[in-house]
Amino acid sequence: MKAALLGLTHPHSDILFTTLANLPEITAISLWDADPEVVAETPFSGRPKTTALTHDLDDILDDSELTFAIVCARHDLSAEICLKVIQAGKHLLAEKPVGFDSTQIKALQAAAREAGVVASVLYPRRAHPCMVAARQILHPNSLGPLFSIEGRFLTTQVKFRQPESWLFREDQAGGGILLWLGCHCLDLMQYVTDDPIVEVAAMTAIRSGEMIDVEDTAVLSLKFRSGALGSFHAGYTLAHHGAGYVNQKGYDSYLGFNARNGRVVWPDLDPRLQIESPSESDGSPHRETVFDLPASNSYGGSYGEGFFRQFIAATQGASDPPTTLADAFRTARVIEAAAESALSKVFVTIG
Repeated sequence: MKAALLGLTHPHSDILFTTLANLPEITAISLWDADPEVVAETPFSGRPKTTALTHDLDDILDDSELTFAIVCARHDLSAEICLKVIQAGKHLLAEKPVGFDSTQIKALQAAAREAGVVASVLYPRRAHPCMVAARQILHPNSLGPLFSIEGRFLTTQVKFRQPESWLFREDQAGGGILLWLGCHCLDLMQYVTDDPIVEVAAMTAIRSGEMIDVEDTAVLSLKFRSGALGSFHAGYTLAHHGAGYVNQKGYDSYLGFNARNGRVVWPDLDPRLQIESPSESDGSPHRETVFDLPASNSYGGSYGEGFFRQFIAATQGASDPPTTLADAFRTARVIEAAAESALSKVFVTIG
């Protein structure tokens, strides 16, 4: 199967190429970037499976053997590239947030539906075994009604993340920590419980001391469709955890789902899940499940490869896609509601 990687300077371009190269299902990779200088100088050219390298997007998309394209581009440019992929009849796997705003994402949804192509957003943590297990426990309501959901996602400070990058410019990124990293947790909060967020109150701030104009710290209060409440704290806050965009030690993460008859907690990004529930055979309601994850340098590790394989299967009609653009739209609306709430200082309802 042939795939294309569209965008060679995105912070995730390298690891996305590595993921494609690691998958035996992918036999050829076409590469594109709009900048001819980037194309001429990219280190991707000599890597295994690379079969095309160009700044001519039509040349990539006109290839009858191309099955799908990954779009990883600056947020204000992403939707236009995604639309071209869809209009060419190719399946789409887009880096979050997919579009600059929810309006663009909704338009892409309609285009993908009309073209009959699979269109997914890269939320690979859905395939993490901890989240798969948590959904199996919580989605059927086996622990009773939800009380609350707690989330935290902290990472290294802006000064370690190239503050001059487009990621910290409102006109090019569209938002800050919530749009770039908080989106993963906001998606999981809703996906694991099958309980959409319907109301948001938020405070955001810029505290890094760097010359940026997007939020680097955010605190959200959430209400879910079921009536459960939630809280989420995201920030570029860590001072002593190294640098770089693929830095596993540079995160402090937590997700907790609290229900009437127990709770499920993913205390960090390690493959362990803490569960409190009745009817354990040894009489104790407390247990911890640790999952074995084979080592992998793919995006999301070995579970990320599972996400990609499900997407690939969906392009062949053999599976449902792991995500849809409806998921990207839903999370974008939550983030937009947070921005509106932070500005207006009122609760914002998501229609």
